[in-house]
Formats: sequence, structure tokens, C-alpha cells
Amino acid sequence: MQIIFFEDTIARRFKPLTLTRPLWDLRVGILTIFEKWKYSLNPDSLAWEAQPYLKKLFPSPSPDKDKACLYINSRFLPSQKLLDLLAKAQINEAFYYNDEPVCFMSDKPHTELTYSILESANRTELDFKPVFVEYLWELLESNGKQIMEDIKLLDIPSIKGSEIANGTVLVEPDNIFIAKDATVEPGVILMADKGPVFIGPNAVIEAGAILKGPVAVCNNATVKMRARIYDSSTIGPFSKVGGEVSSTIFHSYSNKAHDGFVGNSIFGQWCNLGADSNTSNLKNNYDFVRIQDWETKEFYRVGFQFFGTVMGDHSKTSINSMLSTGTTCGVSSNIFTSDFPPKYIPSFTWLDGVKNPEFRFDKALEVMKAMMARRKIELSDEYEHMMRYLFNERSA
Repeated sequence: MQIIFFEDTIARRFKPLTLTRPLWDLRVGILTIFEKWKYSLNPDSLAWEAQPYLKKLFPSPSPDKDKACLYINSRFLPSQKLLDLLAKAQINEAFYYNDEPVCFMSDKPHTELTYSILESANRTELDFKPVFVEYLWELLESNGKQIMEDIKLLDIPSIKGSEIANGTVLVEPDNIFIAKDATVEPGVILMADKGPVFIGPNAVIEAGAILKGPVAVCNNATVKMRARIYDSSTIGPFSKVGGEVSSTIFHSYSNKAHDGFVGNSIFGQWCNLGADSNTSNLKNNYDFVRIQDWETKEFYRVGFQFFGTVMGDHSKTSINSMLSTGTTCGVSSNIFTSDFPPKYIPSFTWLDGVKNPEFRFDKALEVMKAMMARRKIELSDEYEHMMRYLFNERSA
């Protein structure tokens, strides 16, 4: 089997996170959407459709033109019911849920999957609700459950009382999963009575940290001393997190190494929150949160009371920064105002609270290179091409 991921029109709702990546590269639970399908179906090959400016950074392998392929909408996640149905899928059969395309079994790859191709297929309406995301905040709603599902998918054994550092407190060790080469220092408290705690390869949980599941600390991530990590949080690969974190997703290489509160928020890659930065995740009047659509700039209600910040790749805050409830920040913005910044922060903004000029691209690129070099990663020509496109779009 070969798989090809595609995006529908709803995928635009996941900006600014998807300004710098395809939708299937978003992390929810332990794994990205791409990885979930890879582990679920173990296909011979995976390919994808991407926005033109992303194709250099995310070059898709060429699918075998003589083999049948399964097209998967990137917003949909694998579940046992859906996998069972796909095992019986026929050529030229398209699966829909509430008029939204889910999957399509084709006898061959297409140059581009269009709605006309889907409409000519044999349509099957799902008689159950699949697992999918339709808005940004649904990544957070799904995160705790997806941590549990990913542990099953990865088939990881629990520690079941295995020897770890003296002074560590384990609540429900049968629900705690620690990689052999992870480090858990003395005085750590792992509470898995309400959900699993996952600590991945080469991850470090420093002394005195408290983790309350469901929580995932991915490979090579660090939880700093005396940090408090609450349920439904994911600390992505190579990220460093301290202070108080609740119901939050950090994608890889992002840092919140110091005290301060972050709640019900999503951070992309290479973000950095200065010491004592805080996100508000609840309005003073307890009303539903309103956030601004990235493209239309229109405000709409999230539908619940708790929602913090969404921050695109390479954006940063200074010490003591305060982010309002429902803040949306683009790519490579620098926030260092002493006041509350606006709830909508465009990409490449130098937010000083007075003039708020555009962040010069040459200077922004210098910062990106410096931060990535600290992790021994070189900023590629393809990465620069993507960032330059986003800068030009912001300036247009």
C-alpha cells in the first residue's frame, strides 16, 4: 500500500502553525498525524501534496504510478473503526463524513487530487464519527486522549515498578511509561492515576518536577527542576520546559525553561518564552474565548472558556511578557512590550509596544540561524526560501 496525504479547504484554519509545515506534521498526543498513520498502516511508501512554497522544504517522494494508493485527508486521525473500514475499501471508493472527504482509494496516483475526481468516485458515508480536527483548539481537546492512543499504537510496556531514581514517587506505575535511556532524577512525582505519563528516549525529568497525566515528554526533551506539568500536555522533542504548564502542546525545539504559567496553548517549533512569561487562558468575565481567524481577521468564539495562545515558529517573548486570552501570533515575531500585546500579532513583527515595526528579514534570519546552531542544526536554503516567502507575503 502507498499513502498520499492531501489537504482540504478547512486546513487553512490551522494557521499560523501550518504557515511553516503541512497539516500532517502537526503534533497531537505523542506523535505527529503523519507518524500516527505510518505506525497504524505500515505502508510501503508515503507521499503528500503541499503548498507550493513548502515543496522545497517538504519534498514528497514520487508515488509508484502503477500501484493503487490510499489518499488520506490530513485532518483525520487513525482509529480502529476507520482502519477496519479501510481494510475493506474498494478501488475508486471515497469515504465521507458530513460531506467532508476522509479517504479515497484510487487505482493510481493523480497529479493533483481535485474535487471533481472525488465527486466521480463511489461515495460511502461513514456511519460513525471518525477522529478528526476541524479547528486549532481541537488539537488541545484531543491531546490527552491521543497520548493514550499513541502509547497503545507504539506498544510500549509500562515500568511496573522498575527501578528508577531513589525518592521518586510513582502513582499508578502500571500507567507510567519510561524509555530505558530516559533520566528521572530524585524527588520527581509522576501521577498517572488520571491518565498515563510517557517519558521518551533521552528525555530528562529534573529533580522535584511533578507530572500529572495524561502527559507526554517526547524524545530528548527536558522538564526543568520543580516544574509542574498538568494533564493533557505534550512536551515535544528537544524542547525544554519549566514553571507551570497546563493542557499545552509544544512542538519540537521550543523552550519555556523558566517560571511562569502557560495554559491551553500551542507553540510551534523554535519558540522561546522569556523568564516569567505568562499566558492568560481565562477571561475575567468567564465568557467564551474569541480568537481572530488568521486569514479573514474575523473574530469567532472558540466555544469554551479556556484558551491561551497559539504561536508560530521562531516567535519569542522577553522576560515578564503577558499574553492575553486568545492570542494568535505568527512566525518570527519578537514580543518585548511591557504592556499586554494585541491579540493578533502578524508574522515578522518587532513588537515594542510603541512603533511595532516590521522585523527586518536579514535580522530575523540571523536570529533563526543562531538559535538553530545552538542545537547543531544548520538553517538550509530550503528553510530560508520558505521564510522569505512568508516575509514577502506579510509585507505585501
